[in-house]
Amino acid sequence: MSDKPDAQQKESRAADLFARLNLTQMTLIVLVVIFLWQWFDAHRTIAEMRGELAKKIAEMDGIAHANALLISQNQDTVRSISVRLSTLEAYYDQAQSQRAALETLYNNLSVTRDETALADVEQLLLIAGQQLQLSGNVKAALIAMEGADARLQRMNRPAFNILSKAIELDMERLKALPVVDVSGINQKINEMLESVDDLPLVDRSRPSENAAELSSAPVANKTAWRKWTDAIWLEIRQLVRIENTGLKQIALLPPNQEFFLRENLKMRLVSARLALLSRDEESFRQELKTAQSWLVRYFDVKSKEGARMLSELKKLSTASINIDMPDISGSLRAVRSYRLSHDQTGPRKKALQ
Repeated sequence: MSDKPDAQQKESRAADLFARLNLTQMTLIVLVVIFLWQWFDAHRTIAEMRGELAKKIAEMDGIAHANALLISQNQDTVRSISVRLSTLEAYYDQAQSQRAALETLYNNLSVTRDETALADVEQLLLIAGQQLQLSGNVKAALIAMEGADARLQRMNRPAFNILSKAIELDMERLKALPVVDVSGINQKINEMLESVDDLPLVDRSRPSENAAELSSAPVANKTAWRKWTDAIWLEIRQLVRIENTGLKQIALLPPNQEFFLRENLKMRLVSARLALLSRDEESFRQELKTAQSWLVRYFDVKSKEGARMLSELKKLSTASINIDMPDISGSLRAVRSYRLSHDQTGPRKKALQ
């Protein structure tokens, strides 16, 4: 009997307590409950974000390891390029020694008009052959051979017609070759090297075009209240932006890795330029293909700079830079045979006299 009155007293007290609460107190209690619920939800969200951040850090460590491997590979490539440059320097030194020998031979020749002309022609033909062997410069070789032919034409000697025909035959072989715009390709690579630092990364947000249009919209005939509300609405619209990048996964890079990424991309372009100068078409296309894949993966190819570089890389990767050079030594052999035969007949005439 005593328990029932106590229970009734407690219920009556609770009822009196709820009856005494007014609307403001009830609202405060509801707000406190909502705040506690939001606090627990935010705590849970922060814990999830910490887990995702740990995963991203692990992925970045893997990317750093991959970059270290790429740097080691690039160092091997640089060493191989240094070996090639050493070979080219050896060829250049050989060409210089040949040139010095030709100059000595030219000074030791007699001052007769025919022998001087033949020495000039032989030197020009040697220069043309060296241009083809060392750098594949067809234009310079043609200029040297045209100079040799013009030198023979100025002599106006019928005996030199055979030599002129041999030179013209070799010139026709060179003119039949496809033209490779080495200077133009090199200029495009230099332009891309200068624009690497301006390329936006794919994980960097770009300003919304609609926001730019709204911000540049005319504000005439608007009240101060309307301008204020429009500015607030513009800021709210820029808080969240949904965009289809076309990539399954976006590579996120910290600032220090961004620097090494741009430097590695520049190194690939420099390697492509060296391959262009050495006429190594396979290496040239491979370096451009690697640069193109890096550009698509890490940089925003939808931007103006990224789209321009991607288009240039695609064009250059289809260019053919390796040309089978023809044998133009026929004209040089003809000139040397002519000089040898006349050097042998000269002493005989002097002996008969």
